[in-house]
Amino acid sequence: MPTTLHTLLIANRGEIALRIIRTARRLGLRTVAVYSDADAGAPHTRAADVAVRIGPTPAAESYLSIPALLAAAKETGADAVHPGYGFLSEQADFARAVVGAGLTWVGPPPAAMDAMGRKDTARKIAEKADVPVLPLSVVALRQAQDPLETGVSTGSTSGQGSTTAFPLLVKAAAGGGGKGMRIVREQAELAPAVAAAGREAAAAFGDDTLLLERYVERGRHIEVQILADEHGNVLHLHERDCSAQRRHQKVLEEAPAPDLDPVLREHLHTWAVDLAREAGYTGVGTAEFLVDTAQDTHGAWFLEMNTRLQVEHPVTEEVVRVRGERIDLVEQQLRVAAGEELGFAQEDVAIVGHAIEARIYAEDAFGGFLPQAGTATRVRWPGVSTGSTSGGGSTTGGVRVEAGIEDGTVVPAAYDPMVGKVITHGADREAARRCLVDALDATAIGGLVTNTGFVRALADSGAFRDGEVHTAWLDTHELPPPDPGPAMVAAAWSVAAAASADGGDGWRLGGPPADTWVELDDTVLRVSTARGEVRREGEPPTSCRAVGDVSGSAAGAGFLALDGVTARFAVDVTPRSVEVSTRGHTFRFVRPSASSVAAAELSDGVVLAVMPGSLARVEVADGERVTAGQQLGVLEAMKMEVALVAPSDGVVRVRAAAGDQVAARQVLFEMEASDA
Repeated sequence: MPTTLHTLLIANRGEIALRIIRTARRLGLRTVAVYSDADAGAPHTRAADVAVRIGPTPAAESYLSIPALLAAAKETGADAVHPGYGFLSEQADFARAVVGAGLTWVGPPPAAMDAMGRKDTARKIAEKADVPVLPLSVVALRQAQDPLETGVSTGSTSGQGSTTAFPLLVKAAAGGGGKGMRIVREQAELAPAVAAAGREAAAAFGDDTLLLERYVERGRHIEVQILADEHGNVLHLHERDCSAQRRHQKVLEEAPAPDLDPVLREHLHTWAVDLAREAGYTGVGTAEFLVDTAQDTHGAWFLEMNTRLQVEHPVTEEVVRVRGERIDLVEQQLRVAAGEELGFAQEDVAIVGHAIEARIYAEDAFGGFLPQAGTATRVRWPGVSTGSTSGGGSTTGGVRVEAGIEDGTVVPAAYDPMVGKVITHGADREAARRCLVDALDATAIGGLVTNTGFVRALADSGAFRDGEVHTAWLDTHELPPPDPGPAMVAAAWSVAAAASADGGDGWRLGGPPADTWVELDDTVLRVSTARGEVRREGEPPTSCRAVGDVSGSAAGAGFLALDGVTARFAVDVTPRSVEVSTRGHTFRFVRPSASSVAAAELSDGVVLAVMPGSLARVEVADGERVTAGQQLGVLEAMKMEVALVAPSDGVVRVRAAAGDQVAARQVLFEMEASDA
């Protein structure tokens, strides 16, 4: 272990905090987690040795508060700070504050962060190191300036009023993560794009300085992992391909880069090392390059440098071997921060097999990619038992999971929506890809909308298989939305199987069980477990056969053969709904009739609330004559409104008022026989 370090504070949250805690614990370091009010009780707070509240939910008052983080370090006796990625990880001011407080900063020197953390200054360092950069149309353009009044530095024109060659990429000089970027294809789009990118950059990084570079239409995003110590050793750990992006946000990453010209590959490695040396860089970092797929060799340019650990670092860890052993990049960060030498040379580094990573986000990929929030009611990761991911990760048979959520985790809307990563490793790219598709099939997250099905569809696509996905591919191609039909059949089958297991057909003594009618949303399905079929009105039946345990129990998961095609389903049946996960997608079907029964128990003319909630509305008067099925009121529970209906004709007695908070089994209405 790094002998000069004792207690490590992780200035981050979620899956990255768990990832760092896991390595620190293995090295014998004491760990400190920090959390906002939104993350009280989150998995990373329980995994650390100590957890400290640093403020309310807004990031500016918690995870972005340098005074709060330094106070937590002082309170817990931490002697080192790891920033993870995101939040303050690339803020040189934070690094300086940590060092100024007498603590060890687990990251590059603040001066190198200043230089390489900005795209404009990083370009200058790249040019000094003879690393190629994209042609630049405008230097240090700010939102408040008119593009036509800003000096043009390259191309056949220069000066005021010059004609700029399109297409262009407008991008923020500060920060990363794809924020503050716009593609401009004609002059009329330039001013609006500059204004929008400037606003976004100012909001994200507090700096609206922009660059306008040539835009490469069919580029590949290749990045080289760098590792350097304070003793002059600078190595590369080979490269990753992160071309599968949507609006500059990475979706799938892999290592090594497939079908890359060997000469160009060597150039990229050399350029990355030269760049790090020129910048005086130490620790872990990534040099990002854009490769033009229209050229055979040397068609590559430096984009930017990430002065931190990358989200996609696990794919490098899965394929890189140092003298035959796997590398742990977090361990290397800690050792470099403690002043140790790397202890190995470039010739000791080798590549074994292929790895691919899928990022799992709480977002609606088929509904505009809008971020989602809520409670993950049930979480199943491939090869990981439910609730077992609080240690931050698991590796099983070629599948690695870095998870930030488990059963019951609340995913707040205040932070980045990434909730985990699924990484697979295989002997070659196709083996890793097939393994990833299978792993995403086995991933099921209930209660929360995620992009799991989207990344599964992308990994399974012919375009990704054949290496056709470039940086703009997802912006010009749509993946087909999921078909809810098979999930609805599986839901109906599971409900019927549960009813049968509970003796739901108890009136029939002997003989086969009767058909079961199941209502989901506004669809009624007829299920015959005896004949092995599910039928929707007006459609031919779907043959159904269980090939595993899809029993309708709370933990039901297994395989069903629908019309002879076997697929994996995870089914969670509750009195009010059925959630079905298949091929990464999670579908939620409401059980209207079951919801009424669940919310209000009808017994001897008494309507009871069998769960706590609010009596949202009372729609009858005390003493009013009502008929069977007439709506008496509405109970609101679990964010659902459920109609309460009269069980029979008669006179109703109202036993609770609208707006009352009612307890489970509280009497809400009573029926009296009518003389009329």
